[in-house]
Amino acid sequence: MSDADDLLRSLSRLSLVGPVATTGIAIAGVCASIVLVVLAARSPGRARAFAGVSAVTASAGVLLVVWVALRPLPPQLTGAGALAVAVAVTGWCAAAATTARGAARTLLAVAAAAALSVTAIAVVNRYAERYPTAGSLLGHRPPPGVRTVDFADVPGPQSRVQAGTPVSGVWRSPLRSARDGILTHAEIPGVRSGFVARPALVYLPPAYLDTPRPLLPVVVLIAGNPGRPDDWLRIGLADTVSAFAAAHDGLAPVVVVPDALGADDAVPLCLNSRLGNVETYLAEDVPEWVAGNLQVNPDARARAIGGYSYGGTCAVQLAVNRPDVYPTFLDISGQDEPSLGDHTETVAATFGGDEGAFAAVSARDELGAGARPDVAGVFVAGSADDEYRPQQQRMYDAAVAAGLDVRYYELPGPHSGIVWGPAFEGELDWLATRTGLLAR
Repeated sequence: MSDADDLLRSLSRLSLVGPVATTGIAIAGVCASIVLVVLAARSPGRARAFAGVSAVTASAGVLLVVWVALRPLPPQLTGAGALAVAVAVTGWCAAAATTARGAARTLLAVAAAAALSVTAIAVVNRYAERYPTAGSLLGHRPPPGVRTVDFADVPGPQSRVQAGTPVSGVWRSPLRSARDGILTHAEIPGVRSGFVARPALVYLPPAYLDTPRPLLPVVVLIAGNPGRPDDWLRIGLADTVSAFAAAHDGLAPVVVVPDALGADDAVPLCLNSRLGNVETYLAEDVPEWVAGNLQVNPDARARAIGGYSYGGTCAVQLAVNRPDVYPTFLDISGQDEPSLGDHTETVAATFGGDEGAFAAVSARDELGAGARPDVAGVFVAGSADDEYRPQQQRMYDAAVAAGLDVRYYELPGPHSGIVWGPAFEGELDWLATRTGLLAR
């Protein structure tokens, strides 16, 4: 790889949500606000009055719309994000007051208003984590040692396989050793569920591409909301699993990241309800597709499910309600129940207000109804995540009371990829051991 590629990759990893970027954007926003205030103050009285009335009206309207329409979907838009959007609108109204005061002032005002808009977008992104790095703005570049291919080009089944538990105990490196893993996308139809999903992301480690092929375990991962499967790349999925494979003679789990939303702005929740049959999709359609299209270990004990935020809630939901399919889970920054933001609204949307029907599928309630001794999992939360951290603690307490083999710990950071990526990296060894890839 060239020096130019190294530089581009380094630049692409620059954080857009870290303290340096956040501070810089905040300073730019403050400077832009000062410029607009000064320009508006020097405008004629009528223009200032127009700008003031327009700004207050527009800002109030924006605050009302975003808070009422989007607040039920945390963390899609927080109060800070709504306020930042309102300030940006105010900036454009103030800029409008200077349009009759010369081209230079108009250009300066437009530039300042644009800077405020960038600040607002950055604030919203800080909480939604839609674009955590500079590289995510233009699309993820796979790390060295990972190729992207069409699913039609993925090597098919082999007659010669190496089967055994742990896999590392029977794995013998072939004469021809594949050095690269591959990324691909595949359609996983909702045959049983009827759920219409976007393409899934699939990572196949180097050992999968060798002959004879080891029968590897599978880790199913779910992204947050709003989001899509490729968001896992933005928090280092390919880098993490590739590094793991490099350290284990090409061995790593096969990773499948199905879509559990259907659209960026959809929240069907990971259960079967009026919003869709997502539980059936993840617990039946996805495993059946994997068994029919990938050559892996078919044993449920060789399968795990994990996720962050919405995906973390999905992970514990599936492990508790379908332990026969997913006896191992990793819940990173999830909630203590499936939620659209408000319990009453959630029950109404999913089961027409039937609290009993909701309790019958809510993992926390189900844990209180009976033990699941064969299920093991890990709960991870950000130490600065004041909204989701207490929910993770409640879920952990419920899991302990139900006799599950579980752990809980916190990592430095808020509800963001600063926590999610390192949590997955730190637990990949445990996932590999639990699913039979490595010796206990």
